[in-house]
Amino acid sequence: MKKLWTDLHSNIHHNQMGELDKWVEHARKTLDFWPVAYYPFQMIKTETGAGLEDLCDKDEIEKDWEILRKKTKQVNEEGYPMFMGYEWQGAGLDGDHNVFFLDNAQDMKHPMRYEELKEACQNTEAIAIPHHVAYQLGSRGKNWDTHDEAFSPFAEIYSSHGCSENDTGCMDMERHLHMGPRTGETCYERGLEKGLHVGCIASGDNHIIPAVCDHGSMCVLAKALTKEAIWEGMKARRVYGVSRSRMDIDFTVDDQPMGAIVPAGEHTMAFSVKAADAIDRVEILKDNVLEEMVVHSGSWERNRPGDEDTVRVKFAAEFGWGPNPRFYKDMLVKEWEGYLAVPGRLVSIEKLWNSYGQRLYDVAKNSCRFHMTTYMSTTTGHWMGASMVVKEGFVFEVEGKPTDELCLKVDDYEYRFTIRELMETSRILPQYKESVELAERVYGKVDHYRDDFYWHNAYKTRLRQAVPEAAYTVKFEKRIFMEPGSQYRIRVWLKNGDRAWVSPVFAERG
Repeated sequence: MKKLWTDLHSNIHHNQMGELDKWVEHARKTLDFWPVAYYPFQMIKTETGAGLEDLCDKDEIEKDWEILRKKTKQVNEEGYPMFMGYEWQGAGLDGDHNVFFLDNAQDMKHPMRYEELKEACQNTEAIAIPHHVAYQLGSRGKNWDTHDEAFSPFAEIYSSHGCSENDTGCMDMERHLHMGPRTGETCYERGLEKGLHVGCIASGDNHIIPAVCDHGSMCVLAKALTKEAIWEGMKARRVYGVSRSRMDIDFTVDDQPMGAIVPAGEHTMAFSVKAADAIDRVEILKDNVLEEMVVHSGSWERNRPGDEDTVRVKFAAEFGWGPNPRFYKDMLVKEWEGYLAVPGRLVSIEKLWNSYGQRLYDVAKNSCRFHMTTYMSTTTGHWMGASMVVKEGFVFEVEGKPTDELCLKVDDYEYRFTIRELMETSRILPQYKESVELAERVYGKVDHYRDDFYWHNAYKTRLRQAVPEAAYTVKFEKRIFMEPGSQYRIRVWLKNGDRAWVSPVFAERG
């Protein structure tokens, strides 16, 4: 099947509808398909001045919905799969859900309870995907007692909010302090313990721009790049999520993919992973308990290729950092020009993009050019905005000999490294001279026994350590026994901290 990537949680607000074309353009550059989730809420004040979140004016919502309908129809006619959707919250007693439709002919519904929402959508193809499920029950956390697995086939368990898988792991939910902390009473694992067939994804909960790499994204296994095939894959729970960089993951039980329901008994479980960086471990969980840890670290590091060997490696190049806005209030945006050339082959390029203004072009067999835009400020101070983002980047996969010399041009700088040198360590390439010149223009000569003021305010390029194909790929197979009603799933950890969550395979209950 095709592995198709998207951000299932991009919330565009009423006052952003004038930017809809810009949102769509960015989504088409970064995502295989896009389900937009209109956000029909606003902050209002009571007579006493208390701030409350409530629905926008009904006429405004309906007008925005028709604008969205027209744009979705246009984009689909142009050949790009786009779904209409909106965020539903109700009375906060069942948890927040994004509602999406297969066709473009439906209206928004805003009942108070999840059961009423399901009933209102029963005569159309609709799904309602819960998100940030691990908040307090009754206060916008997920109510698994009212959950319907056909209407909500999977749940978003990682986003800019943090991780809702459980309350015992890392990646706590700390960004929205007013909604947290998270609790284990409503987390994703409680839904699985109730015997629900519910898959898992990650997506951004982005309110400024779709497809923020650092906030997570999801993959669906679909038979074709069409709305109907994508919809079938989502309804069948053939989905998984990543916290940052993309991973090519297959997870099967007797050749049945993630999300499937299989007979109880003995089976062959298998998985394969191709990641953007070195894989540390893959955790196999049975009924939410760690059954086996497949440790990949230590399996490849001592194998050094010879000078005449052909190797395939991946490395990330990241651009950003730069002048602190406290000292340089007019230095909030930087434009970067770059070029990469390799003697061998440029196998693949993954976009690690978080903001508007990125461009990859002139991609050839052994070279490419790019234009990047980085920002040194929070996302416009929007009340639902994300935390500061200061870098953009790529993951380059190249093939050649260890002695091959790569050429990377960044603005007025030219850097040359062999593949072997890139495999030895990560490195930072600062635009130090420009920082000194900027300081002298604004403040005069800055005398100090440390270079903090220059270094802290310098734009920087970071090249992460290159790793060979043996580091970022792993395959595994074993025989397992599945009791009635049990489920198996996997978690993937990279050495750089990136993570993936894969929907379970379920055993029949009976």
